[in-house]
Amino acid sequence: MQTRVHTFVTGAGWHRFVADLLESDLAALRRGRPLPANIGQLDLVNDLGADSLELMALTAVLAEVLQLNQAGMLDALLGDTRVASWTRVAAEALAQAHAPVRLRFRTSGSAGMPKSCEHDLATLLQEIAALRPLFPGRRRIVSAVPAHHIYGFLFTVLLPQALELEVVDVRHRVAAGVWQALQPGDLVIGYPEFWQAALAGANGGGGQAALPADVVGVSSTAPCPAPLADGLLAAGLARLVQVYGSSETAGVGWRDSAQSPYRCLPYWRRIDGDEGALERGMPDGSVRTYPLQDSLRWDDDGCFVPTGRRDAAVQVGGVNVFPERVAALLRSHPGVRESAVRLMRPDEGVRLKAFIVPNEGESESSLTMQLDSWLRERLTNAERPASYSFGDRLPRQRNGKPADWVIDLG
Repeated sequence: MQTRVHTFVTGAGWHRFVADLLESDLAALRRGRPLPANIGQLDLVNDLGADSLELMALTAVLAEVLQLNQAGMLDALLGDTRVASWTRVAAEALAQAHAPVRLRFRTSGSAGMPKSCEHDLATLLQEIAALRPLFPGRRRIVSAVPAHHIYGFLFTVLLPQALELEVVDVRHRVAAGVWQALQPGDLVIGYPEFWQAALAGANGGGGQAALPADVVGVSSTAPCPAPLADGLLAAGLARLVQVYGSSETAGVGWRDSAQSPYRCLPYWRRIDGDEGALERGMPDGSVRTYPLQDSLRWDDDGCFVPTGRRDAAVQVGGVNVFPERVAALLRSHPGVRESAVRLMRPDEGVRLKAFIVPNEGESESSLTMQLDSWLRERLTNAERPASYSFGDRLPRQRNGKPADWVIDLG
């Protein structure tokens, strides 16, 4: 295990993992205040102006995610506040730990306090061993995802380590420009909205940008619509591997055709009589049960198709959000009597939308401005509605169940 740990905590992948974690949490502490695109080469105090409370919060996050003793690292971290120094200190502490390495990954802010999901490093390496044969002949990994979420960690930290490939980070580039800069042998790690933007840019202007031969893509974090997957292949992508999983389970299955079901990774097994969980064969030979966040429809050969969320979460920009939580928060505003929140229809956009029944005397325009400012202090970008509709009652079907509504795009 110490050899595995030593490999894991060295190199650019480890630095990107720590930097992305710190950047994410500092941005959460400063909602509404932008940060530089990449803080990995900066000083938390001298360049980013972090105060003592922010530094303490960041040390606590680092200790929690890496399962380390915060007190033992505190002096070293606060003595040199460069992100590169924090990367080194955390690596040294992790390498000296005697227990098996366990990492905590958080779900993407869907319930105010993100849920923490713990994984043994050994189980993540088990997944990489199963995924590695899917990507022969790769020369680079092109990453459009952060490294501190479990999908990015697996595919932009551990997989490059296993394949001995460099990682090109393109998160802060226009997706269409990424498409044009790809090279033969690239493995592009993305998510549906990234792929949609890349395809739109490739098809823009009435023509289609040429894609080099032998470029393979990976998509995860949300279902990839079949027309999008087919459009990417028609535009020249050699293969699109869709990975199904969650922060709770890590990867469960994969497919490379939008018309095919997902194939389970070899250590997962369906539990007869229990549709809400799966069994996983662990690296040490034991078996562990994991709850599922989705309902799955199974084929006779053990393949599956997800049929919907069990926890009512939806995806916005690759992030899990709970519309009902946002609606409940809106109802706590003094100007709101009732509220409903839904994901926009495909023709409306890709964000959340809100329907508001205002209290008597509230102006729609004034209340819209109040809510936008008020929610900015309480929710992440992905959770905030991008459109508000108003009425004297919530939309309902004839049977009384909640109904969708069409937003005014004018």
